[in-house]
Parts: sequence; structure tokens; C-alpha cells
Amino acid sequence: MIQLTNVTKRYDDTTVVDNLNIQIETGEIVGIIGHNGAGKSTTLKMIAGLIEPTLGDVRVMGRNIQKEGVKVKQHIGFLPEESPLYEAMTAQQYLLFFSELYRMPRQKALKRIDQILTSLDLVEKNKLTGEFSKGMKRKTAIARALLHDPDLLILDEPNSGLDPLTSFFIINYLKTLKREGKTIILSAHNLFHVESICDRVGIIKNGKLLVFDTMDAIRARLGKREYQVVFHSDHKLDYEHVGGNYVFRTAEVDAIAGMLETVSANGWTLVDLSMRESALEEIYVKLMTNE
Repeated sequence: MIQLTNVTKRYDDTTVVDNLNIQIETGEIVGIIGHNGAGKSTTLKMIAGLIEPTLGDVRVMGRNIQKEGVKVKQHIGFLPEESPLYEAMTAQQYLLFFSELYRMPRQKALKRIDQILTSLDLVEKNKLTGEFSKGMKRKTAIARALLHDPDLLILDEPNSGLDPLTSFFIINYLKTLKREGKTIILSAHNLFHVESICDRVGIIKNGKLLVFDTMDAIRARLGKREYQVVFHSDHKLDYEHVGGNYVFRTAEVDAIAGMLETVSANGWTLVDLSMRESALEEIYVKLMTNE
């Protein structure tokens, strides 16, 4: 679906993206994360064909985005991080305006607009967008990106500045789009959302791709796993004491087995046995500070 080969982007003497190699398959949700200025937005814009790489090759659906941009862009929906609306228009008028740019027949466009606005739970289609909340404005911008039913969605911070409930709605909406067969690339600072929704994650630092893989593979390579046994005893023991219970933590499976045997042999009460893996946020901080 998408292939970036040795892609570099420079502005004068500044390298913003440095020799990037990524392959994204049809139907995936891929997250691109990194610090401000890491090159995330530049990467998304190159995939969308909005800017050209200095070096390297960007292919979408098997086509070179620079040489065959008109054909490719018909299949792309792009949502920039900052996406101001025409605030003197209603949501329906705004989307109808863009449907004309896509040369959609009016009746088909009206049907499509109703469908999208309903799915986004944006029922006030006749209210001026200038009167919308930030969440409603973001939903309208997403509707614009979806208007021509693209196969590929490129979303730069889709949840930027939104309240938790609206963010949760949009994340679940993206899952619905994936089930419909859409390929989605997004950047986001909310790493919990990225971890919960993305099939694969790329982490960029200073224009370089540090890792690009599934969360399971990233955890196996860069994270850690901790096991915890919580038990109760009426005796004073040399273990961590939390909330009336004792806690034993370890990264070793054999140590957990031994601890469970100890709990049973001494007649202590097993309260809980759990495993915790590194969250994406922990791995991200580790990479940003140690690489």
C-alpha cells in the first residue's frame, strides 16, 4: 500500500527526515510518534504528496506520489494538525463546497454528507461552524477528509486539544473505519491512544526512525515484564506491605513459581497474581532519553 524508501527531507542545511524506510500494508492503522520537530508531520505530508522528498522514493498504491500525484490523491484523505473551517458556512454547506472540488454529483454528495455526519454524531449540520465547539470542528474536518471515501486516511494529531470523551469517540470511530477496510496513518501525542489502536508504531527522533513494529515486538525488544503476587498474612513478614496485604514483585517467572509455593506452604492467603508490561509511554521516554 505505502512504501517509503531511503526518504530524506532537507530544508537548506537542516535535515528534517533522515533516510526513512517504512512499508505499510493495506488495512493497517499505523502510528507515527516523536517529539516536537521530530519529522512526523513532514513524513505525513510527503506521503500525502503535499511536499516532495529531497531524496528517496514515496509510493502509495504502487504509484510514485510525485509523478502520479493526481491519480493517487483521489484515494487519500488528509487531516492536518491545524484545520480551520469556513466559519460563515454550516457544516453541510462547508462539505458541499468540498464535494464540488471533488466533482461529486450533488445528490450523491448530500447522501454522503448525511451518512458521514451521522456516523460522526454531528447532527447540527445546519449550524454555522463558527459556533461549533472544538470537538465539533474537528469532527467536521474529519468529515471533510472522508468525503470522497478515500482508501487511505492520513491524520495529523486527530485528537489535538479535544476533551477525553470526544477523543474516545474519535478513536473508536477510527476502529470502525479500519473494519471498513481503510488504511490509516496517524501521528499523536496521546501514546495511550496510539497503543490501543495501532497495528504498528513508528518512533522518530531527530528525523531518524528508531523503531517500527507491532507493540508486542516493541515490548519484547525494549520493554520489561513484571510479575506481582499479593498475599495476606497475620504475621509480620519481610515483604512490601500495601493496604493490609504483602506484595512480591519480580521479572523472573521462576521466582513467581517459588513465591506461590511459599505462600501455599505457609498457609498465607493469595489475594492477587498479575503481570504488567511496559506501556508505550515508558518505552518512548526510554528511547528519547537514552538513544
